[in-house]
Amino acid sequence: MHKKIEIHTDYITLGQFLKLANIFESGGMIKGFLQEQGVLVNGEKENRRGRKLYENDVVEVENSGSYIVTTKA
Repeated sequence: MHKKIEIHTDYITLGQFLKLANIFESGGMIKGFLQEQGVLVNGEKENRRGRKLYENDVVEVENSGSYIVTTKA
């Protein structure tokens, strides 16, 4: 089951999303984690903080869980 993270715009960058989901405390931590390990976005490895995420995109973070982007209906 994915944890739902709601955004109020058309898209959000991966870096902003990880901070919004309270997975990391700072942008520096996110940058380092993505460079070293990366995450899965819709099943594909991703290392770019600027990757745009849209509604229904799934982000999987090792040792943290999986999250789905939702927007307000």
